[in-house]
Amino acid sequence: MISKNTIKFIKSLQIKKFRQENSVFVVEGAKRVCELQDTDFEIIQVYCTQKYANLFSNFNSNVEIISESEMQSISSLENNFSALALVKIKKYNNKNIVSDSITLLLDGIQDPGNLGTIIRTADWFGVKTIFCSENTVDLYNPKVISATMGSFARVSVIHTDLEMLLKNHNPQNIPVYGAFLDGNPTKNFNDKNIILVMGNESNGISSELSSYINHRISIPQIGKAESLNVGIATGILLYNFTL
Repeated sequence: MISKNTIKFIKSLQIKKFRQENSVFVVEGAKRVCELQDTDFEIIQVYCTQKYANLFSNFNSNVEIISESEMQSISSLENNFSALALVKIKKYNNKNIVSDSITLLLDGIQDPGNLGTIIRTADWFGVKTIFCSENTVDLYNPKVISATMGSFARVSVIHTDLEMLLKNHNPQNIPVYGAFLDGNPTKNFNDKNIILVMGNESNGISSELSSYINHRISIPQIGKAESLNVGIATGILLYNFTL
């Protein structure tokens, strides 16, 4: 039986302050927890219900079987009757831009669903690293983790000072593309090794980063919509860069 203190601790991890203090975050759902097995994330504890226990019989971590009502008491999801894992937050030492791939920079993304969608989309297009500004929503927010559909385990997401990153860690002067509403409409690109900057949902890319952008681009508009969701826009641009 799971203790009241444990329930309180797990529930506290829904708040960024306590995730940071304990260097622990939560992954929910049997499929997403199972995907952790083949990653370099350190799994501290797995809780699962009896119905899903066979999925974790060979798991390389502590597994505790709890009731469905107990699972609901620790879960942030409306209907999670399967599994939940406590996982150690990664510490990234290498904060350099790699010169042989597309690198995403996210400036001030606020919506957890948007960040999760971008991470999932980046995974689809083979993007290995995303750098986020320090005011971008926390990767380990439960809503972000849920929206990635497991892609957070395959894409390195690093929160850092983006201006310093572009100033000091842009090898071989990799071209920097930025998405702007008034940018140059274009459908495909010749550059394959690039940095792509996507901005805040309301205000776009900050003035501090704009000066580092070589190519201001936009997605050609056919209809009359005011703007595109940043997750959708990121997907369209990544598709064009990978053609």
